[in-house]
Amino acid sequence: MSGAAPGAATPVPGIPDVYAVVYVHGPSGDLAPGEFELGEWTPSWTPAEHAAAVSSAREAIGRGDVYQVNVVGHTSAPYAGSPLAALHRVAALPGARYGGVLTGPGWALATASPETLVEVRGGRVITRPIKGTRPATAEGHRELLASAKERAEHVMIVDLSRNDLARLPGVGPVTVDELFAVRRWSGLWQAESVVSAPVTGRLDLTDVLRALVPGGSVTGAPKLAALAEIARLEPVGRGVSMAAVGWIGPAYLDLGLTIRTVAADGERLHAWAGGGIVWDSDPTAEVAEAAAKLAPIKAALLSYPGGKVSA
Repeated sequence: MSGAAPGAATPVPGIPDVYAVVYVHGPSGDLAPGEFELGEWTPSWTPAEHAAAVSSAREAIGRGDVYQVNVVGHTSAPYAGSPLAALHRVAALPGARYGGVLTGPGWALATASPETLVEVRGGRVITRPIKGTRPATAEGHRELLASAKERAEHVMIVDLSRNDLARLPGVGPVTVDELFAVRRWSGLWQAESVVSAPVTGRLDLTDVLRALVPGGSVTGAPKLAALAEIARLEPVGRGVSMAAVGWIGPAYLDLGLTIRTVAADGERLHAWAGGGIVWDSDPTAEVAEAAAKLAPIKAALLSYPGGKVSA
């Protein structure tokens, strides 16, 4: 984002920042399907270090530097063989609005994202921020709906999304069409809102990306101040995670936020997960939430014939 503090270097430098597929017929890339063996996951920080980062974010909130910070952790694992079949299992996870696999020379990317960063369709520009997570049980559903902390965290990001859309030239009044709707992604409940505005004039792709990237649900608020905290706290860069993937056509745009995403760089698989931190966040609970978001991804990577964990 223009004016934001630079973050740490990405752990996946071999995947380009921008990659466009105009037309593909048949398999692409050079990570052909075949046998696959996954090694042990190694996080870029320990649970204690993750919890300390959450505490540090809370201190920044207490000082008034920021209202909310999204703190994200990274983990990676070595693999042998081809990960493509496993990556397709990730893309097929329930609730993946943007489920798919993208490949290039020596790399691949799988996303099971449920979150719309931006959509332009039928004369409206739309964003659907997600913030707030609980296990997909009856108790989890009740807890999410009743949580004042989760709702406050969510409303902050909805307000940020409203401001982002309002910055766009060529749009009319911004409205919140749906607020804190609880939807299911794999084994989790998540709270989603729908924010939109009518397209009333010229709306360029560059204007949309400048206004909305990175998404508020993976930064915090105010966005520039939150990005400065992220650069200070996170040990490795987010790379292709928390970015965008989707489709662009004439008078049509649909980009999903690359949460619930796995990247393969030819030697290792990489995954990221985190959550929004507010003043009353509990560090231990935030670490557990990140682990819960990663669990379906890790399970999908091994849930097909031939997948195994090395000894």
